[in-house]
Amino acid sequence: MMPSGPPPRVYWTSLIFLLLACCQLPTGAQGQTYQLRVEPKDPVVPFGKPLVVNCSLDCPSPGLISLETALSKEHHSRGLGWAAFRLTNVTGDTELLCSGLCDKSQVVGFSKITVYGFPERVELAPLPLWQPVGKHLNLSCLVFGGAPRDHLSVVLLRREEELGRQPVGKEEPAKVTFMVQPRREDHGTNFSCRSELDLRSQGLELFQNTSAPTKLRTFAMPKTAPRLVFPQFWEMETSWPVNCSLDGLFPASEAHIQLALGNQMLNATVVSHADTLTATATAKTEQEGTQEIVCNVTLGVEKRETRENLFAYSFQGPSLTLSESNTTEGTPVTVTCAAGPRVQVTLDGVPAAVPGQPAQLQLKATEKDDRRTFFCNATLKVHGVTLHRNRSVQLRVLYGPTIDRAKCPQRLMWKEKTMHILQCQARGNPNPQLQCLREGSKFKVPVGIPFLVLLNYSGTYSCQAASSRGMDKMLVMMDVQGRNPVTINIALGVLAILGLVTLATASVYVFWVQRQRDIYHLKPRSSRWRLRSI
Repeated sequence: MMPSGPPPRVYWTSLIFLLLACCQLPTGAQGQTYQLRVEPKDPVVPFGKPLVVNCSLDCPSPGLISLETALSKEHHSRGLGWAAFRLTNVTGDTELLCSGLCDKSQVVGFSKITVYGFPERVELAPLPLWQPVGKHLNLSCLVFGGAPRDHLSVVLLRREEELGRQPVGKEEPAKVTFMVQPRREDHGTNFSCRSELDLRSQGLELFQNTSAPTKLRTFAMPKTAPRLVFPQFWEMETSWPVNCSLDGLFPASEAHIQLALGNQMLNATVVSHADTLTATATAKTEQEGTQEIVCNVTLGVEKRETRENLFAYSFQGPSLTLSESNTTEGTPVTVTCAAGPRVQVTLDGVPAAVPGQPAQLQLKATEKDDRRTFFCNATLKVHGVTLHRNRSVQLRVLYGPTIDRAKCPQRLMWKEKTMHILQCQARGNPNPQLQCLREGSKFKVPVGIPFLVLLNYSGTYSCQAASSRGMDKMLVMMDVQGRNPVTINIALGVLAILGLVTLATASVYVFWVQRQRDIYHLKPRSSRWRLRSI
């Protein structure tokens, strides 16, 4: 590695330079001034490379020429008025002093060697694992080696974009710090450092070296806590949905979200969309009482958490039972509404004596109880909130068929060739079959649907409702009246008179219209007379 300071011998050499600089250059007989040239003049050489230095004196009778330097040297070649020296290992900046005798006077010449070397390496100091968006970040470039330092600078790059440039100091390794303010779009972007050794002013080139790129990971986390959505009251052994979401995340796809019920982690389905992260899970508990549900979202080095309580309860029942769900008339039936501990039940509006006790209703089944519905309501108080559940059951009572006399008249008077409906109905459980047959001929007329009444439908009909529980009968007299011929003739006469009146009215109207237009029509034998209107 290239040393940063001068060799030890440079101190006394500098002292000699200072003393000799005070001496005047010798002059010849004609007042001519003599010089000692050092070539190359102020060279810039690579670190560790050899260098041949030539010292030449322009006087007529030059004496011995020597080279003073802190570097290792050896004679290379010489001649009249010149001498060449080989510097074997140039490892640092130094000054050269060539001296010689001219007319018994000493003449000196100077040259300064500048050593350049490429940095061994340049590195970008490790980046934080995550960097908040908008928060200032110091990025450091480390430069190992490299000279001359006053020609060495370092550049901070974002991809290929130059963000800043600073000179490299004398320390080893040199640390150059840049301050940046990361953006959202910088997430996943490569940052790097580039060293630049600019020797173009020395007739050389611009030498560059770039560090390995490093990706920056930026994130944005809102100050708000996640939103938890779930039922506040949970029934034990029942699965309930739990939803947790947080908006304003970047990048939401790299955030982590967890749901837990007490000490139990929930298996959640996580979906990210734009800047929102959502977790959905189903959970159930076997423990009654207050429990805690937790949702936490982690992104980068920050975490947001929400904790809320839920109340798990046991709500057993209600159960609503009939001692006989299908029974016959006159049979005793017991209705029972029951539920679990601490549950208050009410049967058809009548509450049980105390919570946890059943409510009962006893009755003797009648025809009116068929299809009767009983209602059981159960209530449970959980942390000041009353929860409700309802059950219902229907009683079926078997009874024989009955024809409804109010809807099935015993005597019917209908006109021939008119549409009518025989409105007879029967009830019973099971449902009875109802039919009406004419006595003697067993002719059946439709029941409950329209039909055309004919004259020969007159007669007495036996309407029967039958089921497995028995039969009910009633007689219906149907009197069908035929049409009267006299009435028909009168109707036809009236229609004829109406037709004649209509025809006469139309003729008068046509004559009036023609008169208004001065139009008349004459018979052929009178066509020679021309009439005029007055």
